[in-house]
Amino acid sequence: MSADLPEGTWPRLYRAGRWISRWPLRVPFRVKVHGAERIPRTGPVVLVANHSSLLDGPLLIGMLPRPVTFLIKQELFSGALGWFLARIGQIGIRRGEPDRTPLLAAVRVLKGGGMVGVFPEGTRNSGEVDNAQHGAAWLARASGAQVLPVACRGTRRPEGSGRRLLPRIDMLFGEPISPAGGKGRAGLTAATESVRTELVELIAELDRLVADRTNDDVRGKRA
Repeated sequence: MSADLPEGTWPRLYRAGRWISRWPLRVPFRVKVHGAERIPRTGPVVLVANHSSLLDGPLLIGMLPRPVTFLIKQELFSGALGWFLARIGQIGIRRGEPDRTPLLAAVRVLKGGGMVGVFPEGTRNSGEVDNAQHGAAWLARASGAQVLPVACRGTRRPEGSGRRLLPRIDMLFGEPISPAGGKGRAGLTAATESVRTELVELIAELDRLVADRTNDDVRGKRA
């Protein structure tokens, strides 16, 4: 077993799942990755992303050049899906409960040189990051990991719209950071806010990039 994935992972199954996420999923969703050169290829990394759709996690697994373990809501860990998630190295976490067991499992992955993915707002919403929870900053401080922000757009179908044909999805990776903040609860709160700010700014950057491309497409059609 590789040290950069949790105990109990089946590496072959993980690789098969990543291949499915990279190719069969990427083509119909027209995924465009920006800033991939910023992704650290080695060493402990906490990846933080906005969360708009259930597609976010699988697509990130496929687009990343290295294994990643996501912290996923415990409700998904039941039946065949739960068995599959555990075997591909994902960790279940109960939202709103003071259970550090999954966080400590994630720290072990990080100290083994792995990558752990966190959706810091804790649940799916419009893809914004209004109330980031402390998990990402705590993991980075506990393990000495860098934090890698990534913004995703296009995985969520707009409200009131029908089924989309070949939707375009964009992912923008930011520069790795080391969260600021001192010791104790106040330091953790400051580190959490620095992570949230980086992600909010990255989302705004991606929105500008997508808007510019859309405007270029419109001008091209009119020409």
